Amino acid sequence: MQILPAIDIRGGQCVRLRQGDYAQETVFGAEPAAMARRWVAEGAEFLHIVDLDGAREGRPVNGDSIKQIVQAGRVPCQLGGGIRSEADIELTLGWGVNRVVIGTRSLQSPRWVEDMSRRFPGKIVLGIDAKDGRVATEGWLQVSELTALDLARKFASLPLAALVYTDISRDGMLQGPNLEAMRDMAAAVPLPVIASGGVTTADDVLRLAETGVAGCIIGRALYENKIMLADVLALVSHRQSTRLGGTP
Repeated sequence: MQILPAIDIRGGQCVRLRQGDYAQETVFGAEPAAMARRWVAEGAEFLHIVDLDGAREGRPVNGDSIKQIVQAGRVPCQLGGGIRSEADIELTLGWGVNRVVIGTRSLQSPRWVEDMSRRFPGKIVLGIDAKDGRVATEGWLQVSELTALDLARKFASLPLAALVYTDISRDGMLQGPNLEAMRDMAAAVPLPVIASGGVTTADDVLRLAETGVAGCIIGRALYENKIMLADVLALVSHRQSTRLGGTP
């Protein structure tokens, strides 16, 4: 299972929100690129970047910071937040990220998402953010009546890179992931599912691995040293080795 450290950017700084609430922000660093170097030094092979200003404004905003992260980290990155047009996709891929996360427009314009996934095969990640199992959009400011599972099934056959599933109620709360929701999502679609929200301990990561997800995003727990990235990566590697019949 892949571990993706999260780098959330607001106003050019590295921050974390609680449950997506912009009023509950903690700043963890003035230089997001420095965070990228830190996580890569500790073993990260993929980074998850969120443009929080972009999510709120409906367009990519923190281009300079994102380009610096890509250059500093020198590992593949995926970017989400405010990407809602073909021009946005081309712009952000031009910043050097490997793939982009599309969320809000998947609910508003399913046909457009289908077109973009075929226009940029393997470059689009479907981002589904949910509260109580229902899809949240517009930077988590609105909650629809559509369930996360129903939305995922609509796009399951497209040439998407992955699906990032975030449980808003757990995000930034350090209360553990929603294992049942992640298990249901992993079973519902053939796409690689990346879990997000609530990962707090190494045990959380191991339990997520049992749900069938392909990866997980870790944010606040890393920044508050609740969990050490190098330790988690070693634990996951050990688990995979023993499952494959390697030497424990």
